[in-house]
Amino acid sequence: MINLKKIKPLSDEYLESLGFSWHTDEDKIPYLADELVEVSQDEANAYYEAANELYDMFINAAQHIIDNNLFHEVGIPYNLVDIIKDSWENDVHWHLYGRFDLAGGLDGKPIKLIEFNADTPTALFETAIIQWAMLKENNMDESSQFNDVFEALKENFKRLVTLSEDTSKFDEYYDGWKILFSSVAGNIEDEITTRFLELCAKEAGYETEFAYVDEVEFNDEEGIFYNDVNYEFWFKLIPWENIAIDEGELAIILKNIIKNQKAIILNPAYTLLFQTKGILKILWDLYPNHPLLLEASNEPSIGKKMVRKPVLGREGANVAIFDEDGKKILEESGDYANQKQIYQEFYEFNKDKDGNSYQAGVFFAYEGCALGYRKGGEILGNFAKFVGHYIKD
Repeated sequence: MINLKKIKPLSDEYLESLGFSWHTDEDKIPYLADELVEVSQDEANAYYEAANELYDMFINAAQHIIDNNLFHEVGIPYNLVDIIKDSWENDVHWHLYGRFDLAGGLDGKPIKLIEFNADTPTALFETAIIQWAMLKENNMDESSQFNDVFEALKENFKRLVTLSEDTSKFDEYYDGWKILFSSVAGNIEDEITTRFLELCAKEAGYETEFAYVDEVEFNDEEGIFYNDVNYEFWFKLIPWENIAIDEGELAIILKNIIKNQKAIILNPAYTLLFQTKGILKILWDLYPNHPLLLEASNEPSIGKKMVRKPVLGREGANVAIFDEDGKKILEESGDYANQKQIYQEFYEFNKDKDGNSYQAGVFFAYEGCALGYRKGGEILGNFAKFVGHYIKD
């Protein structure tokens, strides 16, 4: 049983003063839980170490996919294969940030990988900003968290230039390169997340600008423009698979922009290899019985409780749970039923006294850098709540 500390919830007015307007879900229940998960320093350290170890494993798994041409097996759209290869082979395509979703880690329960949101992870603003506000407004020590994501992102923006762990020579190497940040108009959560990342880049020392994606001009030969200004970097909080499936012409243009070295796109296309759930099977093939992994396969294993996932699904949509006899016992609706599916061994989340599940989200920006939780049912869907944490001495 996990330990929780009740807190005074942040008011809607206060949240909106921070720029956080998606505080109430469509079910009319507050998105932010009025509690904090109690975490020991050892547990926080274990999450940090797990994220770092997993990232190295994902790099090896992605290389294995590329070397053995397994793109179709893991569900990668064919029109992204060349972009993925080009971004993987050139070190200038630096992975800015991602978020590991993990089960366990509390009350002695071992940590297990659920998946890696490596391309367009959200819950960044609430992890970076709202958690601090929760502690501050409840007269708690604001530093009592595993939460260095703002500084980690600043440093990783500098590494876009230095391309190394050492960022001390950023000012020496930086040559006025500009970053354009884009999200889809009308999605306030994505916009605030993107503008937060823009703030991190500004603090790192870049010239930046924000534009909705439909305001941006793309040119195969010249690069990426907004208001007639050419941008060397473009950050897009738009999933690569959505570009491939819904914007095929843009995918071709971006492929040429990368090949012609006219812009660097964040996150790089190769992060889709990390994000596809198809990589879970590759990881299991490469690291069978690794303590951080759950068995994953293309077919259900009779005799084991399994979870079926669409390889490029989101927010629990079309996820199903099967019992040991292969009988479906729970399923979420969604738009991903026609995708390739992967089966992952079921692993129970840490739970509270009411039976709610708690999934850890550990952000990664060169290293593990922040922790937050989502609270919900056996399948954490669109109505899962965000829960902050504090480290108890």
